[in-house]
Amino acid sequence: MDMDSSGTQRFDTVIVGGGQAGLAVGYHLAALGRPAVILDANERIGDAWRTRWDSLHLFTPALSDGLPGLPFPAPAWSYPTKDAMADYLEAYAERFELDVRTGVGVSALRRDGESFVVSSGDQRYEADNVIVATGANRIPKVPSFAAELDPGIMQLHSSEYGRPGQLLDGDVLVVGAGNSGAEIAFELSKSRRTMLAGKEAGQIPVRLATRRGHVFFRFVRFLGTRVLTKGTPIGRRVGPKLAAEATPLIRVRSKELAAAGVERVSRVAGVVDGVPVLQDGRSVDAPNVIWCTGYRQDFSWIDLSIFDEDGQPMHDRGVVTSEPGVYLMGQIFQFGITSDVLPGVGRDAAYVAKHIASREGSKAMAI
Repeated sequence: MDMDSSGTQRFDTVIVGGGQAGLAVGYHLAALGRPAVILDANERIGDAWRTRWDSLHLFTPALSDGLPGLPFPAPAWSYPTKDAMADYLEAYAERFELDVRTGVGVSALRRDGESFVVSSGDQRYEADNVIVATGANRIPKVPSFAAELDPGIMQLHSSEYGRPGQLLDGDVLVVGAGNSGAEIAFELSKSRRTMLAGKEAGQIPVRLATRRGHVFFRFVRFLGTRVLTKGTPIGRRVGPKLAAEATPLIRVRSKELAAAGVERVSRVAGVVDGVPVLQDGRSVDAPNVIWCTGYRQDFSWIDLSIFDEDGQPMHDRGVVTSEPGVYLMGQIFQFGITSDVLPGVGRDAAYVAKHIASREGSKAMAI
């Protein structure tokens, strides 16, 4: 790292985002002898996991939760807590001596001559390469009509929900019937009347905590990492569609929700007189609403011509060909349907790191 008279810090590579994607590519760059700095907005490595709801466990077993070079320290078929995952990421960065700068929220990325400039407030980081590893989705998404809810209603996005004690007394409407919605509704049903709104995306056919479940998981992992990728005809044909679809229920499924007394209701269509109204016309007068409606991408801070007409970044396996030196990590179907989750991040990180090393080698030979 160098610093010029203006205080700008100079690096070969800046990685924006210190989650699993950023750490994995940092590991591979270090292994290739390529220095990099990792910038993360959180105050502590792993905080993106620590801030999830208290009872959350990962949906993949420990055998698939490790990053390159360091297996996850737990029994293979256990499902780590979110705090265990956070601590693992922190230990990972320490184990491989990765240069992670926490509390650095990046506000802009632009080109300046032959280099890229990453800005964070008054701080400037200049680099030959920039890897955007903020993930596929990072901004909580709620419907626009959420603002019309009566201000007396407690409404939280799933990213803000931590535990039942946060809520007001009385019923709760959980909006979104994916895995997050199902798990939160199941937890809340133990203490209050709970309604779950939305269309279910199906469920896996076996319980993972069984021998059949283990076989099923290995089969699905094989499909996701070896078959449904950009490297196979079937992967190129159906992979993007499958990757964009909602994940079926994994741990808490329809039978468990029904047994717990969770009331399934239709999709929330809007707000009338300050309360949610369902697609079937029913009004739900509940003092609590939790939006388990997912996240959206936000690349507004990137001032580079790398996006298509729909605002999606254009890349080949994370390599942005229109801006040599810009890379992506953790994108949906970056190479396979596991690219944006733990089991697939290591392969993509290795590819991006090798591309950077080959690019730097080519530049050196040209001098």
